Amino acid sequence: MHVLAVDTATGRGSVAVVGPDGLLAEARVAAAAGHSSWLLSAAEALLRGLGLAPSAVDAFAVTTGPGSFTGLRVGLSSVQGLGLASGRPCVGLSTLDVLAFAAGGGVAVVALMDAYRGELYSAVYDASGSLCRRAGLSGLAAALEGVPAGARFVGDAVGREREAIAATVPGAVFPDLDLYLAAPLGRAALGCVARGEAIPASQLRPLYLRGAVVRTASP
Repeated sequence: MHVLAVDTATGRGSVAVVGPDGLLAEARVAAAAGHSSWLLSAAEALLRGLGLAPSAVDAFAVTTGPGSFTGLRVGLSSVQGLGLASGRPCVGLSTLDVLAFAAGGGVAVVALMDAYRGELYSAVYDASGSLCRRAGLSGLAAALEGVPAGARFVGDAVGREREAIAATVPGAVFPDLDLYLAAPLGRAALGCVARGEAIPASQLRPLYLRGAVVRTASP
């Protein structure tokens, strides 16, 4: 079983090929200007380097959001195209879910992503990794409400908010988590495929927690 996983939700873009024994190959690109220029060629290069034909990919996975509007569209449209062309199933997972999966279990996990404008995307998971507060958009105070002592905090907003988190949540833990997410996405997707949770490519949908911002020209 091979999964090709794509994460373009933020400026940290990555593509990974994952098998039952773990990560087989990965490409990472920090692309502030966007991910469309490198994504498919990187996927092709990974497969070629592994000596795998495109037909050897059993499923595709993609982060569905929250994240950059354009970045999410690039990842979703690319994976949908690959899935439709190959007839392979797909797995779409929340970026926050993938962060929590990468953090591991055993304690509560809070995933925090920078939503800019003084806001955060957040979700809370229990010690088993199950979602206990769904993804939302809020300020830090609201994101920390009800978070248990000793929770593990992960995501790109944690460094900036670390002092405030530590002052609010007793025993808060701040693991040094890799924020390139294609590899943990691929590992999580393997489990989804095994449980029969993969879906047709046509059913993939983005997770937007903030509406589109429309700017009008001055008269």
